[in-house]
Amino acid sequence: MGRGRQWRCGTGTLRVPGGEAGGVAVEIAASYGTRRRGLLGRDGIAGALLLTRCNCVHTLGMRFAIDVAYLDRELRVVDLHTLVPGRLARPRLRARHVLEARAGAFAEWGVVVDAVLTVSTTPDDS
Repeated sequence: MGRGRQWRCGTGTLRVPGGEAGGVAVEIAASYGTRRRGLLGRDGIAGALLLTRCNCVHTLGMRFAIDVAYLDRELRVVDLHTLVPGRLARPRLRARHVLEARAGAFAEWGVVVDAVLTVSTTPDDS
């Protein structure tokens, strides 16, 4: 699910090709407020956070290091980085979404450049 999709805030399941059969829990931040808040104020995250309509992130004010995957319209990984707190990443012009998780998670899950990820969603009713 990628091109032409209308993303909404909520939760879902992230699947990585060749990864865990059950997938990984993912929070979807599709509104300005949820994207802006991101992982700020948290001590960690179980699973991942998908920021949609986003091509740049920072870790200013964050308490922990994160893995960052930049995704294109088809949810193909175009770049990967690990950011420690207090950093500002360069924008990735081809990216339309950013996936964040605790540092080291992507290696465990098998997220690599050129992998096409899948996200199935459960919209938030609030």
